[in-house]
Amino acid sequence: MVDREHLYLILQECHDSSYIGHMSEERTKEMVASTAWWSKWEQELSEYINTCERYQKENRKHRKKYGLLQHIEEPKHPWETIQMDWVTGLVPGGKENINALWIIVDRLSKSVKCLPCHKEDTAMDTALLFWNDIISTCGVPKIIISDRDPKFTSELWANLYDMMGTKLASSTAYHPQTDGLAERMIQDMEDILRRICAYGMEYKDHECQDEYM
Repeated sequence: MVDREHLYLILQECHDSSYIGHMSEERTKEMVASTAWWSKWEQELSEYINTCERYQKENRKHRKKYGLLQHIEEPKHPWETIQMDWVTGLVPGGKENINALWIIVDRLSKSVKCLPCHKEDTAMDTALLFWNDIISTCGVPKIIISDRDPKFTSELWANLYDMMGTKLASSTAYHPQTDGLAERMIQDMEDILRRICAYGMEYKDHECQDEYM
C-alpha cells in the first residue's frame, strides 16, 4: 500500500518527469504498477493523465501507421537490417539550431540511435552523418528500411547503396503492419523526444545522439 500523501508524487514522477516524457496511459500504468499499489490507482491515474495539459497537447490521436510492402528476411546479426525515420518540426535548439532527429532502429537487437540533424540537410549531409555515426560504429547494413524520402532515393544515395551492397526496402503509411516492434519503438521514441523538447531543453542535454536499448 502507498501513503496517500505520496500518491500525487508517484503519479507525477511516473508521468511528468523529463526522463519519462509524458508517455501514454498504458506506458505510465506499467511504471506505476512496478512502483506502488493503492486502491483505485488505475482510475486515479486515468484522471491524472486526462488533466495533463502537455500530454493532451502533444498526443496525436491519428498516428501514421508503418508497414512493409515486401517481406523482409529476418536479420541474423546486429545492424544487418535497420529501419529509419525522422522526427521533424522541432523548435530549433542548441548552438547548432538542431530542428530534427534521425531515428535509426536495429531490427534484431532493437537498439536505437537518435542523431541530431536539420530538416534542411541535403542528401550529402545525411550520407556523411550516416557514414560517421552508423557505418563507422555499427558496420555496413545489408538492408535499410525507410519511406520514400527524396534524400534516400537520390542518385548520391543510390551510388552509396551500390558501393555498400545495401538494399533499400520501402515502407509505406497506412499499410497493415508486418513487424510492429521496430515501428512502435520509432513512434515511442518520437513521442518521448517531442515531449522532452516541450520543456525547452536542448536535445543533446538528453544525449539523443547516443544509443538506447
